[in-house]
Amino acid sequence: MKRTMKTLVVACGAVAAALGVGAGTTPAQAQGKTITLCWAAWDPANALVELSKDFTAKSGIGMKFEFVPWTNYADRFLNELNSHGSLCDLIIGDSQWIGGAAENGQYVKLNDFFKKEGISMDDYMPATVVGYSEWPKNTPNYWALPAMGDAVGWTYRKDWFARPDVQKDFKAKYGREIGVPKTLDELKDIAQFFQGREIDGKKVYGASIYTERGSEGITMGVSNYLYDYGFKYDDPKKPYAMDGFVNSANAVKGLEAYKELYKCCTPPGASNSYMSEGLDAFKSGQVALQMNFFAFFPGLYKDPNVGGDKIGFFVNPAGPAAQATQLGGQGISVVSYSKNQAEALQYIKWFSGGDVQKKWWALGGYSCAKSVLNDPSFPGSAPFAKEFLQSMGMVVDFWAEPSYAQLLQAEQKRVHDYVVADKGTAQEALDGLVKDWKAIFKEEGKKF
Repeated sequence: MKRTMKTLVVACGAVAAALGVGAGTTPAQAQGKTITLCWAAWDPANALVELSKDFTAKSGIGMKFEFVPWTNYADRFLNELNSHGSLCDLIIGDSQWIGGAAENGQYVKLNDFFKKEGISMDDYMPATVVGYSEWPKNTPNYWALPAMGDAVGWTYRKDWFARPDVQKDFKAKYGREIGVPKTLDELKDIAQFFQGREIDGKKVYGASIYTERGSEGITMGVSNYLYDYGFKYDDPKKPYAMDGFVNSANAVKGLEAYKELYKCCTPPGASNSYMSEGLDAFKSGQVALQMNFFAFFPGLYKDPNVGGDKIGFFVNPAGPAAQATQLGGQGISVVSYSKNQAEALQYIKWFSGGDVQKKWWALGGYSCAKSVLNDPSFPGSAPFAKEFLQSMGMVVDFWAEPSYAQLLQAEQKRVHDYVVADKGTAQEALDGLVKDWKAIFKEEGKKF
């Protein structure tokens, strides 16, 4: 999601100015057409602009970019698709959009093109094919090429963990060495240990986690606990049958555990935090731990204040029932209303190339290609590469139904009301969510 949904929220004009996109184009435009690629305004978009210069040099097709801050990304581009707009020739759309875009005829189905060009989905990590490309899920119907792999992971203040006073005090309190948490219980211990502690004369806090209400934030956060406690969206043997899966006793415990972490161990004013707030909290030295998408980790590693030797990375720890993490990331699709579909498909073919995918990773994008991720050298190619690879092997995604926006809004409200606003119990929140989702699916004509 996200993402996923998902620097961060910078003004669109500032991004365009910084990247030289929009009015300015390449000399190659005089020789051929120009296509527009639509995405969110964030660090990976900068990397894609740089990467795409090779496409223009090779094809003679100019590139324009329409990048919108994450806070407006969904509204802007879903409105564009729903209005049959032709602004975007290519769109890197959120994974949850795939169902609606496919069923509403907004994306070009790519099966015939893939077959013609020898592009095989077997060459991409399975989770990314299901998450970013397929509709219906787990069927060979492709509406996008996996473009930007992503998942929720964690950063920690490695330098704080290494302090002798911290090591001594932590062992005295918990009877073990402080280190990367392997379980959610261990993560809470670490967050509680740092909450209110003084580091170099400054009061610090335990963890920055997702609590945002307005878009998708708290859902993208709490999922990392719910999955680990045994939550499932529906009965694996009976689609859309949610009773006892969404609101199981273990799922309730997972929601309670997320609320406990929020209440015990987050900074003041953390009631509406998402990606940018997490980055701010970590970069300003407020917190020992931060939940965020891997897409931001290259920038954090380069940060002069908290990067380099001061930062460490780890995957979402295990819970009592499983170890999983929330999928982020997106696929790249050809918009069916585009007047430049042939050129857009040319871009898809170019982007799928092995050398291009390697360069994409090197520039700061997250390739989904097995040729990149399964290379023996990949785990050592970046300080967070091993953790990213592990995470992409245990991702779970939110509903990708055409009604995903209503499904998401329902969870946002139910979970935020319980975790942040202290309304009702966890059981009531999840029971209410089942009720909401049943009503949405009933309206869609789903049987359960």
